[in-house]
Order: sequence, then C-alpha cells, then structure tokens
Amino acid sequence: MDAPILDELRRAAGIDAVRVDDASLEDASGDKWFARARPDAVVFGRSTAAIAAVMKIAAREGIPVTTRGAGHGYVGGCVPVRGGIVLSTMRMDRIKEISPADFVAVVEPGVTTGRLQAAARAQGLFYPPDPASLKDCSIGGNIATNAGGPRCLKYGVTRPYVLGLEVVLADGTMARVGGRTHKNKTGFDLVGLFTGSEGMLGIVTEATLRLLPAPPARAVLSASFPDMACAAAAVQAVFAQGHLPSALEIADRFTLEAARRHAGGETVIPPGEAHVLVEIDGQISAVKDEVRDLHGLLTDAGAVSVESANTEEGCEALWALRRTFSSSLKATGLKKLNEDIAVPRGKLVELVRFGEELGRDYGVPVACFGHAGDGNIHVNIMVENPDDPATAAKMEQALDKLFHGVLAMGGVITGEHGIGLAKKRWWPQAVNAGSHELHRRIKTALDPHNLLNPGKFLDG
Repeated sequence: MDAPILDELRRAAGIDAVRVDDASLEDASGDKWFARARPDAVVFGRSTAAIAAVMKIAAREGIPVTTRGAGHGYVGGCVPVRGGIVLSTMRMDRIKEISPADFVAVVEPGVTTGRLQAAARAQGLFYPPDPASLKDCSIGGNIATNAGGPRCLKYGVTRPYVLGLEVVLADGTMARVGGRTHKNKTGFDLVGLFTGSEGMLGIVTEATLRLLPAPPARAVLSASFPDMACAAAAVQAVFAQGHLPSALEIADRFTLEAARRHAGGETVIPPGEAHVLVEIDGQISAVKDEVRDLHGLLTDAGAVSVESANTEEGCEALWALRRTFSSSLKATGLKKLNEDIAVPRGKLVELVRFGEELGRDYGVPVACFGHAGDGNIHVNIMVENPDDPATAAKMEQALDKLFHGVLAMGGVITGEHGIGLAKKRWWPQAVNAGSHELHRRIKTALDPHNLLNPGKFLDG
C-alpha cells in the first residue's frame, strides 16, 4: 500500500491505529479455520467517524476492506483473501448503557459476549445468546454471523436480540437502523438484513440489544444412554411431553471416549455410549417440578444413569463435560473438520444414523455432538493426515456426501458458523438460483464495487 494512502489512513483513524508490521499483518490473516491471507494494512477503528473516514478512502481508492472482530470464527469468514485493509473493531469495546427500565444494552462491537452477559446479570438482566467462545468472541462478530449456542433452543440466536444498529456502508455513509423499542415496524427490516451478513454489507459500529429478566432458577440434568439412537429418541420424547428446555445437548460414543481419555480435574463422565444434557430455567417452583418430570422421562426413555443439579456450582459441574468435547477431540491428535450442519428436529435420529454411515463409508471416525434441541449437530470428521493429497480428496468426497445428505433432509449446511470460505464451495447447492440472485442484488446495491469482505460466497 502506497505511503500517501497510509498517511491518509493515519490521519483518519489515528497515528497509532494503522499497522503494517509483520506481526500485526500475520495476526490479522486468519481465524480458527486453517486458511490465511495477509492484508496490506491493519486499521484499528476507535469510533464510527473514524471508520466512516477509512471507508471513504477505501471507496475512493478501490481498496478491499475485511472487518475483523475477535477472530474466533470457524469458517474463515474474516480472512482477507483479496488483501487490502483489515479493519479491526476490537478497540471499540465500551458498554455504553445497560437500561433496566428499557431492557436494552447499547454496546460497541468489540465488547465480548461474556462481558456483556456479566454486566447484564449484575443488574438482574439476561442476554441469552451464548456461543461456546463467549469469553472471547465479540458482539460485532456475533452479529456478523448471527451466532448461536446451546440456549438457542428456548431463546433463539443473535438476531431476535438486535433491536438497533449503527452501520457504516461501503462508501462511508453512516446509517442508523432499528432503535431501542421492542416493537418496530418502521420500514424494511434492515436490522435483520445486516445481522448474519458476514461483513459483506456494512460495518457495525454500535448495537442496541434486547435484554430479558434474569430467570430466578436453573437446573441441569445429565443422562447417559446405551447408544445414540436411544439418546436421540429421548430428545424427541422431551418435546413430545411438552417441555421446552433452555438447552438440550447430545454427544456420541467417540466424543465421550475422547473425553474419558483426556478430560481432567473434576469432570464427571458418566457410563454409556451416548450423553444428553438438559438445562431448564424459570421460576423456582416450576423448575423443581420440571426436574422431577424430566428425570422420570429420561429414565423411561432408556437412560443408563441420570444426575441432576439445581445450584450454580452443581449446574456448572455437569456442564463441564460438554465444555471438554472440543479440546478432548483435538487431543486425539486427529484433525477435526467441524461442520455445524442443522436439520429439522424430526430428522435428528436420521442424522445420527447418517453420521455413523458416513464414518463407515470413508473409514474415519465421525464425532457428533451439539445442540440436539434445534437440530444443529456438529458433525466432526476426524482425519489423521489432512495434508496428504489422497486423504484430502477423500475428505472432500465425505463432505460432499454430508452436505448432500443434509440438504436432502431439508437441512442447511451451516446452523451458526456461517459460510465464510470453508463452505463457499457448497453455497450453490444450499440455495436456489432465485435466492442467489437476490443475495447478489442486495450486495450490489450496498457495495457496488465489492469492497467489503470480498472473495467469499458471492464471488465466483
């Protein structure tokens, strides 16, 4: 990047906000996926005005801009494949307001999800979205990917909690969409348009988020089953009996075995070949009654063992097993191809059997765990040597079969991580021609020169 443009960027964003040293460029070249590409410069935004000024320079010069939050995505969504500027929002990390009267929070995009949850909880309020990386991921990244998490079952993904946004467009225009009311039908749903747009339509510089009253009680039940089919049937039985847990998780035999080998400390790993974790929340008396009912239901569904807890410490102890799964699978020494597919709830048992069949067909372990309650299961294809050309080719075939099968079930190729680079190849299969054209028209209208996060699923 030419020195005069760098000087202009420094005047716009601050002299210490523009970095071109090797360490900064390398740090901004990727996320948790394997792909990496170095930008020409990293710019740390500190205000809406500064970001608007940077975008005006980029628009005039035709410089690609890839917005970056905390870099904890799993699909290469913030990889700057066309170089240019990586625009980091992590220095914009103020919680501007938490209003118990209006039940809203106003935050900058660099605020981490866990920090917002803690600040809301301190005032008796509740921000439900809970991606697994909540201690590290940012609100801006959550909005860009419409992030999910275990509590999506009862409370939904990020989108229902975004009431208003301040957004900088590709030409540097600043727009406010939505507001702070919990109902708003003024014009198009532009908040929904930007939420989940993967940084391709605009840059979020402020978010007004909906909060709820904090539930006064919670409880967790941990149940083990003789096999995944039995566990999946138990999940269906929970719904059939009229229960709506806040979270309902499932894990298969390979995942449990990895945890038994590698989980340490106080983590309790029950017997059995499959695991179901149920969390409920609400009023104290209602939670107590529901725990009793669910304990009997899980037992009748064939559970080998059922444990329950209703204190914060006890609930977290039962959750500890679920939180070890990713690290335990990594500790096997195999490369984990983490696919966050989702199927209709009624297809859960079919999906479990399909995952087992996939492993047999391609001679690799397939570890399935995740959000059984909403059909969003992480199908992890475990590979010994992914850099071997023959292995890589076989894994591409396995992924083709996985996504084709999921789509045939009426499912989707991503439930919460987004398309990014990782699933770009399967985007044409995931939507019909009319939907693709609609996406393209919206992108062209808001970013006619394709400057924002280029090289992703609408390119090529």
